[in-house]
Amino acid sequence: MRIIILFSLVLSVIACTSSPINTAVEPQYITILHTNDNHGRFWHNEKGEYGMAARKTLIDSLRNKAKQQGHAVLLLSGGDINTGIPESDLQHAEPDFKGMSLLGYDAMAIGNHEFDNPLSVLSKQQKWATFPLLSANIFDKATGEHAFQSYKVFEQNGLKVAVIGLTTTDTAKIANPQYIGHLEFRNPVDVTSQLAEEINEKHNPDITIALTHMGHYVDGKFGINAPGDVTLARALPTNTLDMIIGGHSQEPVCMAAKNTNDDNFKPGLACKPDQQNGTWIMQAHEWGKYVGKAEFKLEGDTLTLLDYKLMPVNLYVDKVQADGSTKAVLANEYIKPDPKLKAFLSVYQEKGAKQIAGPIGSVNARLEGDRNKVRYQQTNLARVIIQAQMNVVNADFGLISGGGIRSSIEAGEVSYKDVLKVHPFKNRITYMDWQGSDLWNYLNTVTSFPPDAGAYLQYHKLSFERKNGQLVNVAINGQPLNKNKTYRMSLNSYNASGGDGYPALTNKKGFVSTDQTDAQALQDFISKNSPLNAAEFTPK
Repeated sequence: MRIIILFSLVLSVIACTSSPINTAVEPQYITILHTNDNHGRFWHNEKGEYGMAARKTLIDSLRNKAKQQGHAVLLLSGGDINTGIPESDLQHAEPDFKGMSLLGYDAMAIGNHEFDNPLSVLSKQQKWATFPLLSANIFDKATGEHAFQSYKVFEQNGLKVAVIGLTTTDTAKIANPQYIGHLEFRNPVDVTSQLAEEINEKHNPDITIALTHMGHYVDGKFGINAPGDVTLARALPTNTLDMIIGGHSQEPVCMAAKNTNDDNFKPGLACKPDQQNGTWIMQAHEWGKYVGKAEFKLEGDTLTLLDYKLMPVNLYVDKVQADGSTKAVLANEYIKPDPKLKAFLSVYQEKGAKQIAGPIGSVNARLEGDRNKVRYQQTNLARVIIQAQMNVVNADFGLISGGGIRSSIEAGEVSYKDVLKVHPFKNRITYMDWQGSDLWNYLNTVTSFPPDAGAYLQYHKLSFERKNGQLVNVAINGQPLNKNKTYRMSLNSYNASGGDGYPALTNKKGFVSTDQTDAQALQDFISKNSPLNAAEFTPK
């Protein structure tokens, strides 16, 4: 009897399913919002551009709209929250991390500038943040274990999204060696390949994102930098990563064609992210100037980018007027800062401003410290800085890596804030008494660093040539270097410790570290020599 009933049931099912069974999966949607390289810009600039309060207004609007459309939403940061603006630096980026928490960030990659301070400060920042600071490729040398949280899995609207943090391996040479000596920065490709397999087995995510601070280099041409996002995407098996949300190179990643950058991109214009080996690569320039917004549809195993925008946060662009002149106008409609967040951050802004108020002196022309100059050519500001440090230790000549100069000083009155924008790192002034023959060997290394690098050598009271890859014609104060003579060289503690790949000097005979910082030295020099004549420091 049971067999007859079963047979009848089978016939019934067949009859009911004579039409094709609909096995289609309903599409799911996710919106990714992202920023990177905040560098202390919790407050808007003098023109009212960017700032976290306006960013919050924009992000709240984007997040609410996405949720109304049934999207899962993640807000991610590509790292480097620290260093750049004195009001933030003097408070260890407390307003920045707490501001990000109030904006509702879900995760951030740990950037190299997160190591500009002792790790005790980074521990405080982790407590200020209501979101995880991720890096899967930083390991503790002593234990071999991950030094930080590697990844986080988010579940929203039925979607499971894995976010893996990665940090540039260049951190090992550009971060302060005193703070990272116990850490190992492993190859991101190897780490991601293994970790992605583990995550798939354990969590089976629908989408996998690498949240990186490694840099985007068009067509994988990373030059002297550590390999970045393009190299990562190409090196991994296809479909390992669905997208890379990045930082570090501080650019809007907008492509004109395959492996061709859109050099004409400006605020308010369309932007297409990079795609390599099936992985979308995105980056939102720097400082919170933009919020990146990527909308995706997941249908089965197919992830489709529906829309991408870099949305300006009160940025101005030059618009040509009828008479041929240019006028600065907003690229998009004005975004009103969120009043509650602005009030919260204003307390920190006022506190920081009080510490740096008032002029310390003046200069009669611009002192050049822009990134695209100090990493390529000798500048007058570099020579002012070095002379200030030479005076502290009575040196014969001095050096500094171009990457240690973070801003220019405009003509006119100079404030302590201007000085701290140039020198945000609190490096100490050191000196080295060299035997001429040993100095020659040291100079043969540091003079070989190429342009377009933080290591690029800025120098004063020193001249030299390089021919066929070798150092020749070295002179100090206009006199040929005597290999039997002793010379005193000024240098900051970062470079002396091996920062930017300079040979470490801290354990060598003849090395001395003072208690005076680079900012103090520059402040004193400008004060004592005002009005400072910039022409006296023009590189020859």
